[in-house]
Amino acid sequence: MSDDKQAWPSKSDWQREYDATRLRDVPFETMSGVPVDPVYGDGPLPGQYPFTRGLHAAGYRSRLWTMRMFAGFGTAEDTNARFKEILRNGGMGLSTAFDMPTLMGYDSDSPWALGEVGRAGVAVDTLRDMEDLFADIDLGTVSTSMTINGPAAALLAMYIAVGEQGGVAKSDLAGTIQNDILKEYQAQKEYIYPPRPSMRIVTDMIRYTSAEMPKWHPVSISGYHIREAGSTAAQELAFTLANGFAYVEAALAEGQDVNQFGRRLSFFFNAHSDFFEEIGKLRAARRIWARWMKERYGATDERAMMCRFHTQTAGVSLTAQQPENNIARVAIQALSAALGGTQSLHTDSFDEALALPTEKAARIALRTQQIVAHETGVTNVADPLGGAPYVEWMTDEMERQAEAVFAHLDELGNGSILEGVYAGIDNGYFVGEIADAAYRFERKINNDQRIIVGVNEFTDGNEDDETNLLRIDHSVEELQRKRLEAVKQERDSAAVDAALAAIRTAAAEPTVNLMPPIIDAVKTYATEEEISNAMRDVFGTYVEQAIV
Repeated sequence: MSDDKQAWPSKSDWQREYDATRLRDVPFETMSGVPVDPVYGDGPLPGQYPFTRGLHAAGYRSRLWTMRMFAGFGTAEDTNARFKEILRNGGMGLSTAFDMPTLMGYDSDSPWALGEVGRAGVAVDTLRDMEDLFADIDLGTVSTSMTINGPAAALLAMYIAVGEQGGVAKSDLAGTIQNDILKEYQAQKEYIYPPRPSMRIVTDMIRYTSAEMPKWHPVSISGYHIREAGSTAAQELAFTLANGFAYVEAALAEGQDVNQFGRRLSFFFNAHSDFFEEIGKLRAARRIWARWMKERYGATDERAMMCRFHTQTAGVSLTAQQPENNIARVAIQALSAALGGTQSLHTDSFDEALALPTEKAARIALRTQQIVAHETGVTNVADPLGGAPYVEWMTDEMERQAEAVFAHLDELGNGSILEGVYAGIDNGYFVGEIADAAYRFERKINNDQRIIVGVNEFTDGNEDDETNLLRIDHSVEELQRKRLEAVKQERDSAAVDAALAAIRTAAAEPTVNLMPPIIDAVKTYATEEEISNAMRDVFGTYVEQAIV
């Protein structure tokens, strides 16, 4: 398409992105050869505040979303092999799944870990495991996401240490650590400490990474687990952004600069099965976040107003019955994420309702993204559904419902979203709202008001059972325990004890950032549980109250 056919405004940012895209030789035409402009419609355009239509003027023409596949099982060596397979097959980033003991801050030799080591993710007890997990992977060129919350500081510290061993400075490490502790009390329940000291850890990580790790996202504010627990799309949107506002308020209360830390906050949304509802939700998320960051929290840098997000297709939508049908579900959900303007995407494997994904299933999931990206034409035009009456109405409706939730939390907190979120955790507001939504949805399925193919309708073929599954046997747990024991025997115990004492001292002093002593501790090969226990000694543990 010649320059005189351009249909977008002659703004410098548009021109820069267009020129950069031309150098990549990306076709600007349909599969049949029809020339297309990079954007259509009126009003605020992609790349313009409030970013409803996308963060970048040229959409995916300037940069494709990152295909970040989630993987983790067994030992660090097992997952390292899967990571390399993902990268060989065109994956553009890594996303790490940890096993349940690791997520809860326990080592593989803990009584609490019995039967769970390596089962639903990779076991990481010490820096030695992290070394093996990323062996022969250049952390200077690969972007990594780590899905962990309560012990997030220890895992980030291990990643920093591994990077240094490989000659990659922490300032050059790119990626995200989930570190969204608020949604743990609301939905996923993988917490360790009470909410307020947990928030102190999060804000320490925000401050540390903002100063030392400019390419790192210290919090991935996650609606995914809220949705998987049974919330509606509007609740996912509202609770997630409210948690984001709470982190902003906590960081501001410490004197941090919203224009600095705001650039590094990111989000994590679910792509569920109602195609247009999901697109409207993602478009509304950008608009709400931009407006609140500007108008309520005083951001002046547009980069601090941008709602950057990763998306994962809906694990809870996958069915054990006729599991191959999940390939179609995932493809549709992935398409909605792309049309909603996601910055990175994970596509679930079709066998995940039955077990951890096999290598073949994971490859099909990645190929699904690649088909969406390279064969559907959705990358040719930024926000191709923008201006469609139904999509615009859905975007507005998602925003309206979310704003009602924000008003409620603002009232609970006497003008503070942060205090409103704390109150909503204490009084069971979030848990109750999610539970009610899950109950209503399940009743619709049971009453055949909602059809789930292969579950309550079209069930021919449910008797087939030919899916090959990935199985983790007990030898993994035995091997991991032996590895951990060997590390404990080899390390300098006095250095470990001194490092753990330094963590306790720092935890007891609210003005001291916890990240430096935690980094020092992991370098002595202190275990994740030892580090967590050092903070448990000061902060205590959280026990959820029964909601009557």
